Formats: sequence, structure tokens, C-alpha cells
Amino acid sequence: MKVVIQAGGKGMRLRPYTTILPKPLLPVGSKPVLELLLRWVRRNGSRDVYVTTGYLGHLIRAFCGDGHQWDLRITYSEENEPLGTIGALNLLRKKLNEPFLVINGDVLTDLNLGAFVRSHRTSGASLSVATVQRSTRMDFGVIEADEGRIVNFREKPRLSHLVSMGIYCMEPEVLQHIPRGIPFGFDDLVFRMLEVKAPVNTFQHNGVWLDVGRIEDFEKAQGMDWDDEAPAFDEAPAFDEAPALDKAPAIEAAPGLNGKSAFKGAPDRARAAAAE
Repeated sequence: MKVVIQAGGKGMRLRPYTTILPKPLLPVGSKPVLELLLRWVRRNGSRDVYVTTGYLGHLIRAFCGDGHQWDLRITYSEENEPLGTIGALNLLRKKLNEPFLVINGDVLTDLNLGAFVRSHRTSGASLSVATVQRSTRMDFGVIEADEGRIVNFREKPRLSHLVSMGIYCMEPEVLQHIPRGIPFGFDDLVFRMLEVKAPVNTFQHNGVWLDVGRIEDFEKAQGMDWDDEAPAFDEAPAFDEAPALDKAPAIEAAPGLNGKSAFKGAPDRARAAAAE
């Protein structure tokens, strides 16, 4: 299955670090986020990767090359103007002629892509969204009032929501909902599909997920030992294995998918840290 990794953003939440490096090249431990993502994609059985670039894209292309060092085939697109998280797919419209995955370039997770893809295929929807439960603390006291009188008060409560992981599975017909030449985000796509009553499937992940575009998650990621040879979280492979590249050196295969966490150490502790 083809995989699109979105790597064109400016990473404003991580300034000043992203003034000299694009967000996907920021280090987590000894490796850039994007390398960890590419190794995770390869372990899950895919080889054909499209990387959308924009801001400081030449550094991403210089680092990743054609992907042979990870047994991948990497193709790039470049935005002359920012097109948003979904608008950039228009640059690859002719290439995306079969179901494909779209992954934000700032995600670290032990999601098993195979389980996600199977859920998508079973649902019959043209768009599936990987989700995770995430709690956030309000910065304000929350007041409930009735006819001008307080009936309940909660001081800076923690609220739990089902949130998008920035990982999507799409059918090619989704592209018809994306306008050309203007910024178009994932939120715009969901609103458009809800407007035309097109079903959107969700798949809930119960493992580790970090959005390293957030400074809090970026710092948490530094405290975790990302084991890039560990199996994915679920017990089934993602896709039928692609044929080996003729000239590229093969990377060492991951062990059998046995449910271990993608992080070294106690998986319960890692998941608890990611949920804070």
C-alpha cells in the first residue's frame, strides 16, 4: 500500500528549533522523527512512500534520498505555496490510484497499520481516521450556571476526548472532494464529507501516540527509548509483503508481531507517560 507522509509544515509550535530544521528532522534520541516514521512504515510492510515537502524541503530530500537505505522507494512532491495537510495530496493525484495511507510527519506511535487498514476495508467507507483517547487539562475554572446562578464549578478539570492521530486511510475517490490550488486541511475534508453525507470510519488505538509537533510531546519523546526494531503493537502484519528492491540493501527484519510495545522498557509506563 502506498503511504504519503506530510512533511511540508513550518512547525511553528516548535520555534526556535524549526527556524533551522524542518520539524520532521528534529531529533528524538539519536534519530530524526522522519527516520523513525519511515522505519515504522517499512516494518509494517510498505515500500512505496511519497513525502510532501515545502518549508526547508531540500534538507528533507538531502537526508532521505531515494530511501534505499531503509529498503524504501521515496518520491517527493513540493509545495510552492502552503496547501494545508490535505491540499498537498493534489500534487500526487495521478499517483494515488489505489487505497493509500496519509500520515502526519510529526507522529510517533506503535499503531499496527494492518489492523487499521483491515478496519478501513471492512467499513466500506472511503475515509478512515485513526483515533486515540486523549485527556487535556483546562486552564480555567469551568462554571455551570442556570438562570444566572452557579449550579456547579470545576477548577481546571481534565477533559477526555477522542482525537485524530494524524493517520488516515483513503480511497482515491476522496480526492474529488479536495479543491485544487488552495489551502485545504483535514478539518475541511471532514466537513466536506459530512456535508455530502459520505461515511467516515474511525479506528481507536489503545497504545502509544505522541504528536511531537507539541512541545510537551516532543519532550516526552526524548525520555522514551524508541526501539526501531521492535514489532508493531498489534498481532497482524499490515500488508502483503512487497517484493524486495533489486539494488537496495535490505534492512534487518523485525521479529514476529507479538504485541510488544514499540518502546523499550515497560510498555505500561510508556503508555502512561504518553497519556499525561
